[in-house]
Amino acid sequence: MKYNFDQIIDRLHSDSIKWNYYGQDVLPLWVADMDFVSPEPVVRALKERVSHGVFGYSGSVAGLSESIVAWLENQFSWKVDPESLVFLPGVVVGFNLIAQAFVRPGEAFAYQTPVYMPFLGVARNAGIQERTSLLTRNADGRYSVGWQEFEDSLDENTRMLLFCSPHNPVGRVWERWELERIAENCLHRDIVICSDEIHADLVFSPHRHIPIASIDPEVANRTVTLMAPSKTFNIPGLGFSFAVVPNPEMRKKIGAARHGIVGESNLMGMVAAAAAYREGGEWLEQVLDYLRANRDFMVEWIARELPELAVYSPEGTYLAWIDCRGISTNGKSPMKFLLENGRLALNEGAAFGTGGEGFARLNFACPRSTLEEGLVRLRQALRGK
Repeated sequence: MKYNFDQIIDRLHSDSIKWNYYGQDVLPLWVADMDFVSPEPVVRALKERVSHGVFGYSGSVAGLSESIVAWLENQFSWKVDPESLVFLPGVVVGFNLIAQAFVRPGEAFAYQTPVYMPFLGVARNAGIQERTSLLTRNADGRYSVGWQEFEDSLDENTRMLLFCSPHNPVGRVWERWELERIAENCLHRDIVICSDEIHADLVFSPHRHIPIASIDPEVANRTVTLMAPSKTFNIPGLGFSFAVVPNPEMRKKIGAARHGIVGESNLMGMVAAAAAYREGGEWLEQVLDYLRANRDFMVEWIARELPELAVYSPEGTYLAWIDCRGISTNGKSPMKFLLENGRLALNEGAAFGTGGEGFARLNFACPRSTLEEGLVRLRQALRGK
C-alpha cells in the first residue's frame, strides 16, 4: 500500500512527550520519534490482539524470534541463531544492564562523545568508572574516530566499550575498516563490545550498516548487539528491544545481572515487533525515501538561507547535527536561544557530552510542511524574519 507521510497528525492529545512538554505555540523537532503513523500490519496486529481482551503474562509471541532472525539476514546478510536473542524492555535498559553484567565497581567502560545522552549516565547508574574520547569533526562536518585518544581510553582498567552505530547524534554510518579497527582494539585488550545499533535500519544509500558483530566470529563472541523495532517502525512507546549475544557464557552473565531488576518485554511490544519484522519492509522503504527527501531539503535550505550554520548530511538516522557556533545567541545555548526567539524546540548539543557545546539536534522525521515551518522559525530566530 501507499503511505501518506505528508499527513498531519495531531499529537497534542496523545500523551506525547515530544508534543506536550512545551507550550502549544512551540514546534517540537527534538525527541527522536516520528510524526508518522506506524505500518498498517503493525496497527492491524495490535488491534487483533486487543480484541482478544485478555492480557496475561507472556514469555514471548509466536513467530517473533523467527521474524527477527529473518530480518537480520535479509537486511544485513547476518545469520543469527535464535538462541542468541535476549528480549529486553528497551535499548537504554540494555546497555545499562550490560555494563552491570560485565563491569565491576572500580573498573571502567569507554565511550566516545558527543553521543546519545543516556550513555553519559551509565557510570553513575552502575557504580563504575568511565573513560571517554572525543570524536573528530572534519572540515566538511563529517565525524571520524579520534584514534589516538580512543585507543588511550582503552586502558588496563577498561572492561567494556559502549559503541553507537549508526551514530546518534552525528549521523555517521561507520565503514567496515573503522569497525574492524575498533573491534581489533577491543579484542586485543579483552574488552566486551556493547553496540547500540537501534538506528541500523535507518540508513541512506549508498551507505550500508554493518553490525560490528557480523565482521568476524571472534568479534561476535565478545559482542552484545542491541537493536529494536522502535526507531525503525516508530513504536518506541511499546517497550520492546532485543540483544544479539552469540556467546552462551555472556548470555548467562546477562541473565544473572537482570534477575529481580530487569523484567520481561511488553506483550504488545512483542506483538508489534513480530508484525513489523514480518510485514513492515514496504513501509520502511517508503519512509526512507521520504526521510531522504526531507534530509536533502533541510541541508540545502540551511546552506542557502542560513549559511552561518553548518550541517553535514546525515548518512543514517533521521537526526541532523547542526553547528550553531557561527551565530550570536546573546550568551545563551543554541537550544534556549531558538526556543525563546523562534518557539522552536531542538535538543541541546551540550547534553550529548563533551564536543556537543554550540550544537543543536533537529529531528526531520515529520511531514514536509512541519519541517518547512521549523526551518522558517529557525530563520526567524536568527534573522528576525
